[in-house]
Amino acid sequence: MMRLLALIYGLLCYAIFLGTFLYAIGFVGNLYVPRSIDIGPDAGWQAALAINLVLLGVFAVQHSLMARPFFKRWWTRIVPGAIERSTFVLFANFALILLFWQWRPMLSTVWAIDHPAGILAMQLLFWAGWLLVLVSTFLISHAELFGLRQVWLNFRARPFPDPVFKTPFLYGLVRHPIYLGFIIAFWATPVMTFGHLLFAGATTLYTLIAIQLEERDLIRMFGDSYRNYRKRVSMLAPVPRRARDKQP
Repeated sequence: MMRLLALIYGLLCYAIFLGTFLYAIGFVGNLYVPRSIDIGPDAGWQAALAINLVLLGVFAVQHSLMARPFFKRWWTRIVPGAIERSTFVLFANFALILLFWQWRPMLSTVWAIDHPAGILAMQLLFWAGWLLVLVSTFLISHAELFGLRQVWLNFRARPFPDPVFKTPFLYGLVRHPIYLGFIIAFWATPVMTFGHLLFAGATTLYTLIAIQLEERDLIRMFGDSYRNYRKRVSMLAPVPRRARDKQP
């Protein structure tokens, strides 16, 4: 019975993720949603700045803290290991939903592209970024990343296998194609408001910090395999080889 409940819980968490992911596209792109980066309740710029920074901080702390191994070791004393990832996904969704709900637009224009070709280019980049995110999750293991594989194996009473280091397709071009996709999607807009700039800038800064934390954990997990991977493949910019590898 508990295994069935864990499976249902994992599926519900994933369903919430799907809705949150779709809303995130509309939120960033000001598309078909009631509240977005540039659509929402008015507030003075000082209040809006403070509120938005707090919202971004809540997501950053939740996402980074719950992803750390030391937190997982403590957390799995409270929640079963089979639903640890699903619970992480659920809390991340809650942090994003709070951000979507309470975000305050800051509508001063930083740049605006008027030429149709420029607008089209930005729109194509926007959708390409989101597509890159989605494709990259499936290249590693979409089901494992969002907790589905864990609850399914638990339901079938099968042990979860040890992690295996692999670098399929896009991961041979950059080490973090998911993060790269988010950065592209967040910055690609024909009209950059101050609120959008705050969101894109803060999330990019967080991404650069998160990568350092994540790679530290990956080195502990995979050792020299990941160290050599870092030497061969660039972090975000898809260049053939890193400059230091060309040195004798």
